[in-house]
Amino acid sequence: MTFDPYAYAGTITENATLGARSWFRCGGAADILYEPQDADSLSHFLKEYPTDRPLTILGGLANTIIRDGGIRGVTVMLGKAFSDITVDGQVIAAGAGALNGSVASAAAKAGIGGLEFLSGIPGTVGGALRMNAGAYGAEVKDVLIYANSLTRGGQAQTLTPQDMQMSYRSSTIPKGSIFIGAQFKGIAEDKAIVKQRLKDIKAKRNATQPIAEQTGGSTFANPDGDLKAWQLVEKVGGRDLQIGGARMSDKHLNFMINAGGAKAADLEALGDELIKRVHDQCGVDLHWEIRRVGDA
Repeated sequence: MTFDPYAYAGTITENATLGARSWFRCGGAADILYEPQDADSLSHFLKEYPTDRPLTILGGLANTIIRDGGIRGVTVMLGKAFSDITVDGQVIAAGAGALNGSVASAAAKAGIGGLEFLSGIPGTVGGALRMNAGAYGAEVKDVLIYANSLTRGGQAQTLTPQDMQMSYRSSTIPKGSIFIGAQFKGIAEDKAIVKQRLKDIKAKRNATQPIAEQTGGSTFANPDGDLKAWQLVEKVGGRDLQIGGARMSDKHLNFMINAGGAKAADLEALGDELIKRVHDQCGVDLHWEIRRVGDA
């Protein structure tokens, strides 16, 4: 039986130019992009999509490099149907397609503190859940009540931070699972105080991060030890290193940027070269915080 992607509610795009939509603005296309209409249509799709065919799950394309050869099979992205945000007391419920910054803003508007750090994390809730994203001394696991997801077979499941074994910049979930939403818990605070914290974070980001550049957020996770990733990049000559159109930002050496005309291969080569240099010269293992998907 031939699988027909057009049989499911939502939007199908063939040869979808995802690289151009990514924050790096480079990379290849997806053979087939499926943006489901709702959770039921996504569940239906997952139950019938052949397990021997490639399936890629993508979020807001912030911390992502789409390799130049593109993505085979079907790529699933959650759009506006999964971006609702609701407030009930000190609990914020958000779809996996909601922007992290929008969740932080909704919490501030409702006088809920503790979620301001999300405004410093690019991308969507789904990606933040998968990598236990963090910023300014807080992580998703600190405020997560539970996450809603669908298994590769389309079955609904509810996962707590303990179920997901959330640790620094990582979580463990069944392969092929897709986050569709989550609930977060904050604390009741004065709205003016919470909004001021948001303003402070925005000002700090503007001052220290290349947010106006074509970047993908933090490139490497901070390793154990005294030195941060950016300090290790500096020690091995990363400030002056450029491969093709890819280089590390002078504003923050843990932020890779497309300095003009970069290919995805340039970005990945730069990151891999820095990982090698740090290992060889400093004896420290750096690990990518940016996800790389597709074919070279």
